[in-house]
Amino acid sequence: MAALFRGSRKLWLRWSKHVDLAHVSVRSMASKTPVGFIGLGNMGTPMAKNLLKNGYPVIATDVFPESCKELQDLNALVVDSPAEVAKKADRIITMLPSSPDVLKVYTGPNGILKNVKKGTLLIDSSTIDPAVSRQMAVAAEKMGAVFMDAPVTGGVGAASLARLTFMVGGLEEEYNAAQELLTCMGANVVYCGQVGTGQAAKICNNMLLAIGMIGTAETMNLGIRLGLDPKLLAKILNMSSGRCWSSDTYNPVPGVMEGVPSANNYQGGFGTTLMAKDLGLAQNTATDTKTSIPLSSLAHQIYRVMCSRGYANKDFSSVFQFLREEEGQ
Repeated sequence: MAALFRGSRKLWLRWSKHVDLAHVSVRSMASKTPVGFIGLGNMGTPMAKNLLKNGYPVIATDVFPESCKELQDLNALVVDSPAEVAKKADRIITMLPSSPDVLKVYTGPNGILKNVKKGTLLIDSSTIDPAVSRQMAVAAEKMGAVFMDAPVTGGVGAASLARLTFMVGGLEEEYNAAQELLTCMGANVVYCGQVGTGQAAKICNNMLLAIGMIGTAETMNLGIRLGLDPKLLAKILNMSSGRCWSSDTYNPVPGVMEGVPSANNYQGGFGTTLMAKDLGLAQNTATDTKTSIPLSSLAHQIYRVMCSRGYANKDFSSVFQFLREEEGQ
């Protein structure tokens, strides 16, 4: 009996090894199959372009057809709806502005889940409520698909250079399949845990980013009013303990740095509306978890006021200009 068991075990080990090799082979063969991309805004377009640069055929769509032209000129296949993308691709990335947009793109009348194929990998890089990510994962599972949340940080510049950081939530056994695509668009891909934990990490990051940007804007404004040259002040900050991303990489003062929104009348970059939205997500999750976030609450209030004062479509670093105008300058 023991000999029979040992023989059966050897047979099982040979079979499982064969299955593992076959699985790797299938993944390898599928590596350059088409990838769907939905949402071609400031972030989505450079992300999709980096997939093309890495040899992946891209099937794309956007609610604004004119947003597809740049990808179409690079030989991406442009289709009319998310449902049509789902017909043609079994790996789909979405990059959308908000939770309602994600709900519509996935579950709407022309949504992904209308035509999604069993086994399809769905990667959402939008920044949304973690509860919505979990809701989408359940809906996808019912259709035999796999949903992962993979929001990003780094901004438009990092998206163009494929230097984004992805924070991934979902089934750990599917992480490698997601990582294959995400490494084409980012320098860092971090597995955070179950579905929704990627969104949790992103919300925490953007909460700190907003607070840091307001602090940098206040600091630069005070230094200028005290007679300091803004470039000199930025140099001092960036070699001192006050150094942060908002001071050394994305300075909000016009003329201090090139290639950032403050050098271009705050055009492009990460919109004030989106920052206000992300701070709203932080506020909601803090309420749900009974977490005190007084500085984030104040930052949320500032960015909401900015949206009502004509800053909605400007980069969030325009808080420097907002503070100057509040002083009557």
